[in-house]
Amino acid sequence: MHFIMKARILFTILLASSALLTEAQDLSYYKKLVKTLCSSKYQGRGYALGGANKAGCFLEKEYEKAGVNEVIRQPFRLDINTFPKRMKMSADGRRLVAGKDFTVREFTPAVHGEFPLYHVDTLNYDSDKLFSDLARPEYQGALVVCDFWFTYKHRQDFSRLQNDAGCPNAGLILTWDTPLKFYKAYGERVAEKPVIWTMAEAVRGAHHAKIDIDNHFYEGYECFNVIAKVEGERHDSCYVFTAHYDHIGNLGSKVFYGGANDNASGTAMLVTLARHYAVHKPQYDVYFVAFSGEDANLRGSNWFIDHPTLPLSRIKYLMNIDMIGDNNPVLYCETSDTGEQKFPLFEDIVREKQYFTALNHGKLAANSDHYPFAVRHVPCIFLENEEGDAFPFYHTPQDDWQHAVFDSYEPVFKLVTDFIERDN
Repeated sequence: MHFIMKARILFTILLASSALLTEAQDLSYYKKLVKTLCSSKYQGRGYALGGANKAGCFLEKEYEKAGVNEVIRQPFRLDINTFPKRMKMSADGRRLVAGKDFTVREFTPAVHGEFPLYHVDTLNYDSDKLFSDLARPEYQGALVVCDFWFTYKHRQDFSRLQNDAGCPNAGLILTWDTPLKFYKAYGERVAEKPVIWTMAEAVRGAHHAKIDIDNHFYEGYECFNVIAKVEGERHDSCYVFTAHYDHIGNLGSKVFYGGANDNASGTAMLVTLARHYAVHKPQYDVYFVAFSGEDANLRGSNWFIDHPTLPLSRIKYLMNIDMIGDNNPVLYCETSDTGEQKFPLFEDIVREKQYFTALNHGKLAANSDHYPFAVRHVPCIFLENEEGDAFPFYHTPQDDWQHAVFDSYEPVFKLVTDFIERDN
């Protein structure tokens, strides 16, 4: 009897030690996943060099190794403009650095040549004078230089300069005083004229710019969502975790956007959650949907909504995890109308467990893959840790492994798993 009791105590200790070891290994494994996904192998998980699809294949293998019951690929197509080759710019002979001193809007066409620069007088702005000046011989084919926020205030004039082929300017250079961002949301077309963003200092006082930019437009580019499933004890309802694994790829052949925070951080959590539920059998089925095409205007999640691989009515709750690689003690959230009912449960868990100091409940916006579900009235929540030390690097080349932050991983992981445990 004494021997049996000792054996039981030893077994309990071993189980506890094993659980602690698994938790430690998961954090280590999580970091390894993030490092891999934002590495040069995947070139920013964009489209031009196949990085997104390579990352999707990697995720399929990681899901399988996690021990899930099923992994499927859901293909879809998109049109997308890319910049995989030459990306050079200089102002009055001074070379500018791509991704740091300048970037381009995603719909920009190829640009090759030397251009006069016309600097808009924002203190004494006169739209009639602007257009008459541009008709003068010395400004024929000029690039119009102006502060971005000023052009936003006078967007009717500048929209004409950008879109009207009859205007004699060659394009726009919009200046910023903050780190330059690169986007893909409106890359499904190629515009007539380029829009180049630069740091204000990069072109201040310059008279000419020399530009050598290549683009490549893909029509019907095939991407795919990666969907894994862990079977629960019941199959009549399910929980769904989502995250987007694509990012914005390349800006020329030498610069890529690793996207450690956006969104290798959320993608890696999908895999560790899958591994968790493969070991700890859930009451209901759990799906893990890694979307591509999010940075191309939510194309993967919209495709899923229109071609669901499971009835949307079966979803008890969906949790979209995006940009959690940060250290703000306040976690940002958005909910759908039907997801609002269970938001107090998230608040209760945070209050009791102190995973975060508070939840910042924002207004629903079309800013990530929860949105297509929300407008179809699927109960869902969006989780994002913003405004911490990693946030300034969002959509810049510095969102990389060297700037990766992991403070939010365990609190978010525990918050969502606690939610499912209590929601049953």
